[in-house]
Amino acid sequence: MKSFDVLQEIRVDLAERGYPILIGAGILEEIGAIFHQREIAGRILVITNPTVAQWYLDPVLQSLQRAGYDAAAAQVPDGETFKSLAEADFLYDRLVEGKYDRKTVLVALGGGVIGDLTGFVAATYMRGVRFVQVPTTLLAQVDSSVGGKVAVNHRKGKNLIGAFYQPRLVLTDVTTLRTLPDAEFSSGMAEVIKHGIILDPEYYRMIGAKLPQILRRDPAALSEVVGGSCRIKAEVVRKDEKEQNLRAILNFGHTVGHALESITGYTRYKHGEAVALGMLAATKLAERSGLLADQSLEPTLRRFCQELHLPLQIPGLDSSAIAEAILLDKKADQGAVRWILPLRIGEVRIEAAVPQESVVDILKEMGGA
Repeated sequence: MKSFDVLQEIRVDLAERGYPILIGAGILEEIGAIFHQREIAGRILVITNPTVAQWYLDPVLQSLQRAGYDAAAAQVPDGETFKSLAEADFLYDRLVEGKYDRKTVLVALGGGVIGDLTGFVAATYMRGVRFVQVPTTLLAQVDSSVGGKVAVNHRKGKNLIGAFYQPRLVLTDVTTLRTLPDAEFSSGMAEVIKHGIILDPEYYRMIGAKLPQILRRDPAALSEVVGGSCRIKAEVVRKDEKEQNLRAILNFGHTVGHALESITGYTRYKHGEAVALGMLAATKLAERSGLLADQSLEPTLRRFCQELHLPLQIPGLDSSAIAEAILLDKKADQGAVRWILPLRIGEVRIEAAVPQESVVDILKEMGGA
């Protein structure tokens, strides 16, 4: 196996369910050799979408086939609306008709939608087959590919049908970010910023200091960003795999964010855009509640959003409808929504006592109707 331009290995330590995250440049071309090295055997079905397939499917299949694997591919349409039971059923049909057995390995080649959908199918087909995450978007590389949350959406809410099911391996090739549209790249950066706010002020400051290199998509800077976020998330998942307590802090920005995605039919905002708006809303709620001790947080967060062309307002959206959608949040505890509110950069708090009227007021301050 050739050496990579940049290579990090981060362990998600979950005893027998633990796995490595490999981060580098050129990994896709060596996926077959890596599978052999990691003793991954069995028939392989690569699941992707047409947008990703045009760039990366052939190199992945060729690498696997050169290494002697029986590898084929299945494609689903691109977009959050296709993270559904209908698309899962399409993949089940493909697996059954192809006589794929329990030793099958599913490979998720794509962004968060592909990773979530593939993981959900892996968790449920024949009561569980192995899968490997090969994230090709920044958002997936720094967040959704790590931690084992797999799901499809329900018409009433995002990720309501799912499981905790860990991958066998995560392979992250930062060179795939070169072909990522600017809006998708900025969407991923929202999750990067989130990681700094919830746990690591030094990481947050590094993002600000190296933002020009990051925006130029310098491989070394990208590797540092992806590695930093993966270390933060891996440590949280190690301590709280199934979101009983600590892991809930990773949902900073997601309470409002998921509601925004849901009420707009997953068509108006990219996930990271919705999370950015959710982080701003949560910061404003923390300030209003007297919890925010660091008054520099909101200005720096707004600056990041402006430089990344992430939205700051929700013009025309029904604030009451958003607040109602929040009540359906799957992270609610006995009917009470668990808000993640910042205290300062690097520290957040789980808070249930947030009045609905305060939520509506903040949403109206952000341009909601």
